[in-house]
Amino acid sequence: MRPEGLKTRIFLDGGDPGETREVLGLLGFLDGQTTNPTLIAKNPDARRRLEQGGKFSAEEIYRFYKSVVREISAFIPEGSVSVEVYADRDTTAEKMLLQGKEMSSWIPNAHIKFPSSREGLRAAEQAVREGLRVNMTLCFTQEQAAAVYAATRSAEKGTVFVSPFIGRLDDRGENGMDIISNIIRMYSRGDGHVEVLTASVRTSAHMYYALKLGSDIITAPFRILKEWGEQGLRIPGDAYEYNAGTLMKIPYKEIALSKKWQDYNISHDLTDKGIEKFSEDWNSLIT
Repeated sequence: MRPEGLKTRIFLDGGDPGETREVLGLLGFLDGQTTNPTLIAKNPDARRRLEQGGKFSAEEIYRFYKSVVREISAFIPEGSVSVEVYADRDTTAEKMLLQGKEMSSWIPNAHIKFPSSREGLRAAEQAVREGLRVNMTLCFTQEQAAAVYAATRSAEKGTVFVSPFIGRLDDRGENGMDIISNIIRMYSRGDGHVEVLTASVRTSAHMYYALKLGSDIITAPFRILKEWGEQGLRIPGDAYEYNAGTLMKIPYKEIALSKKWQDYNISHDLTDKGIEKFSEDWNSLIT
C-alpha cells in the first residue's frame, strides 16, 4: 500500500506489462508507467520474435506498441502511461504531432513523449493547445526545462511533465541530481503547470534523494522499485544526505520563466544522442 505521507507519484519505467503486474503486487500501488522505443525493443515478446529471426513491418510495430500500452493501461487505469513518438534528427514537429494524436487515441490516460529539442517543443506547444497531455523527455538542463515551461504555458496542471535524465548526466561525470534540485527550485516561482518527473534513475540513492527533494514524480526500472519494496517503501527524512562522490556539481542558474521558449538555449549533445539512440532501437525492430 502507498506509504503514509508519500506525495511523490511512483512510475515504473519499462515496456513489459508483466513487470507492471509484478510491481503492483510488490508495492500494492503504482501511479503510472513510462515507455520509450528502447524499452519496447526489450519487451520479451519483441525479443523473442527477433531471436527467431523475425522483425516487424512499420505498421506491425505500431500495432505491437499499441497492444503493449493498452495492456499496461488496463493495470493502472487511474494512472498515466507515457507513450513516445518516433523521432530522429530529421523528424519535423508536424510529423511528431500527427503521431502524438494517434498515440493519444490508443488509451485514455496517455502522456505523449516528445524530445526536449526545437522540433519537439514546437510539437508540444501545439499538442497542449489541442488538449494532449505531454511528457517532455531527454531534458538535461535548466534552460530546456524553462523552454518546456514556456512552450506549454497554456496547459493545465497535471497535463505536462518534464523528464530530466539524471543517470546519463552521472555517466559523464556530472551530478544529475543537481538538475532535479535546480529545476524544482526554478519552477517554484512558476504556476505549477509543469511537473518534474525524475527519470533515468539508476540507483536507490537516486530515488531516495528525489523523494527528499520533492520531485512530483519518479520513474524507475523494475529493479529499483523492487529494492524499494524490499526496503519497506522507506521515505527519507530531512537528515538524509545524498553522496554524489566525485561527480561534478551543476550550479543553479537564475533563469526567468517569462520568455518565449524560442529564446532559451535548448541545445544539448545528450538530447541529440538520446534521439539517435531511441530511433536506432526502434529501427532495429523493423524490416
